[in-house]
Amino acid sequence: MGFIGETVDSIKAIKIRQLLTQAITLGMIVTSALIIWKALICVTGSESPVVVVLSESMEPGFQRGDILFLRMTKEPIRAGEIVVFSVDGREIPIVHRAIKVHERGDTKEVDVLTKGDNNDIDDIGLYAEGQLWLHRHHIMGRAVGFLPYVGWVTIIMTEKPIIKYILIGALGLLVITSKD
Repeated sequence: MGFIGETVDSIKAIKIRQLLTQAITLGMIVTSALIIWKALICVTGSESPVVVVLSESMEPGFQRGDILFLRMTKEPIRAGEIVVFSVDGREIPIVHRAIKVHERGDTKEVDVLTKGDNNDIDDIGLYAEGQLWLHRHHIMGRAVGFLPYVGWVTIIMTEKPIIKYILIGALGLLVITSKD
């Protein structure tokens, strides 16, 4: 009969109680993932504790597809640190190195200028129009660790959405047809 025929027969044989159990299990998995994500946000102090490097602008230090772990503390950013920041009008955060830091004496707040290690010029052209420095509210966190190449899964699913839909469909079918 083949794999597809067996899968269709398996779906037909599912009882309502089994279907509800599997739906609840799937809901618990999704809820657990969200709880873990929120806990990471609380522990790291960063609104996005894990990011994927999407371009080659930080090579050779970080390659496209590396996953960075972020942490945000009250300590001021210092020149040389790798920071992840968001700019008004841009949805995707940017991973670059702080190259200049300007500390305001009256408030002790820090303004930061960034640059990608593989770029020839600083990031003023990436900032919002008329903006010369990043302020604390732009910075999502400092890089404190990384996993090489693991982020390629995210890049592939973003650049080729059909793969994401096939993967989600296959996982959904697996959950529905599992006997346990």
